Amino acid sequence: MPLSPQARLRGGLFGLLIGDALGVPYEFHSAVSISTVSRIEMAPPPDFERTHDGVPPGTWSDDGAQTLALLDALARDRELDLEMFAGNLQDWFHRGAFTPDGKVFDVGLQTQRALQQLASGVAPAVAGPVDERDNGNGSLMRCLPVIMVTTSHEEIIRLACKQSLVTHGHARSQLCCALYCLTAVGILENMSAADAVRAAEDELLTRYAGTAEEAELKVALDGRFDAPQGSGYVVDSFWSAIHCLLSTRSYEDCVKRAITLGNDTDTTAAVAGGLAGIVYGEEALPARWLATLRGKEIVERLLAKL
Repeated sequence: MPLSPQARLRGGLFGLLIGDALGVPYEFHSAVSISTVSRIEMAPPPDFERTHDGVPPGTWSDDGAQTLALLDALARDRELDLEMFAGNLQDWFHRGAFTPDGKVFDVGLQTQRALQQLASGVAPAVAGPVDERDNGNGSLMRCLPVIMVTTSHEEIIRLACKQSLVTHGHARSQLCCALYCLTAVGILENMSAADAVRAAEDELLTRYAGTAEEAELKVALDGRFDAPQGSGYVVDSFWSAIHCLLSTRSYEDCVKRAITLGNDTDTTAAVAGGLAGIVYGEEALPARWLATLRGKEIVERLLAKL
């Protein structure tokens, strides 16, 4: 039976959160060190030196918290009030909002800089650093909720780019967010994952032909020719997630593959897991991981606002 849009969207959101939580203990480890792990689970084997020791299994990190911060802002204003969204991010960073237990344990350096800018009074639309080296994956990892409130591809592109501005202002970061959201909505519209990626590429190439953004878009698209590394660079992060999605045939295999790439494991698994959740639907999420995921009541409250 074809999956309903609700099953796909819930699968995408919970798939992102599960992927994030699953990747937390393995963050910053090399692919080689993770390849020796016989069992990738929410709680790694006892002999594995887990990252963020002391964080309970099933806890999402900054990826999940910022995703929920964006979801809340979009639920309250579908045009996305950037002041409101920036306030949500500040509430997360300073007070642990949108976390399972009020604790913040993982924050990207570029996001920290943007939050400092916001705290000093800089407007949210220009708070995100804009240098070429400021192309981390911090806005890509959270942008999935855009497709939960939009009714057209035009809106998707606009809001995907808009939400990025607060922490990642460079055009390359914005375009990767648009590429991700268009891919996600293509799957939601019952395209295969591979066709959805190609359609997203074609749509953005047509839209930005002859503009200043065209060169940055081509840089982003050229990333598909590089070997996946699971790094924090936004272009690699997107294509590493796509590699995991297209080279596997289940949600579980997809996010495990993301983690075996090493490096930014929680984000790669979150980005890949969001798409895989849309492909396979909520019922395909492993029951043991969903049961271990903390803070599910927070997610349900936010979903009820939509």
